[in-house]
Amino acid sequence: MDLVDVESVRVARGRGDLALAPGERVLAGGTWLYSEPQPGVRGLVDLTGLGWPALEPLPDGGLRVGATCTLERLATADPAAGGHPLFAPAVDALLGSWKIHRVATVGGNICLALPAGPMTSLFAGLGADALIWMPDGGERREPVAELVTGDRTTALAPGEVLRALEVPAAALRARSALRRISLAELGRSGAVVVATVDDAGFTATVTAATPRPHRLLFPGIPTAAELADAVDAIGEWFDDPHGAPDWRHAMARLLAEELREELAA
Repeated sequence: MDLVDVESVRVARGRGDLALAPGERVLAGGTWLYSEPQPGVRGLVDLTGLGWPALEPLPDGGLRVGATCTLERLATADPAAGGHPLFAPAVDALLGSWKIHRVATVGGNICLALPAGPMTSLFAGLGADALIWMPDGGERREPVAELVTGDRTTALAPGEVLRALEVPAAALRARSALRRISLAELGRSGAVVVATVDDAGFTATVTAATPRPHRLLFPGIPTAAELADAVDAIGEWFDDPHGAPDWRHAMARLLAEELREELAA
């Protein structure tokens, strides 16, 4: 799709280049931006010129994933260089072609804030924080689970740019698993649940079935009834052609229970 209103494209080389003029939008992979008309978009600012590393180990044992890291790079990351067992299945949940995976970015998928966005599922499920650059030159952090606030809405303020996702060391060490289901074999995710268990307890994060991520925390492995009650208490279920709310609710309960049984073994 041609962006017929775009008059300029410039490559950002430093933070000063991220001051957006009226009608400008930041560009990472562009797989969604170029997929449909974007009325009012008159200029693009390419973030890839900033040279953000894809994966960086943090001093505390955590991992920083650059917002411009491509899905392919994430999925193929060597465990010795920060790779994680959930990276590849989360990327597969996008069900895009290899051409999409080579270009689409982690940060772009999260900022698009589609309920079925697999990077939201992954990083919310791992309890990651979003590192956000503010237009005044400062930065702030916000849990990914709170950054996405609804269908196509985020907590990003005007002029803010997602810089990276920071996964805590405890989440990297925890046992974890992911379950996904859709109405069609190659359909958009109707429900995704990511679960982790470590010394701090058990966490199940429900996405795709809901407009925004919901993290269910327990001090230990919950009983089946406790987990089902927590899922039922979510109380908001997404509704679109890829799944009715009652079906999404039922699937979230099912997937969460499967993960509880797996991680309790």
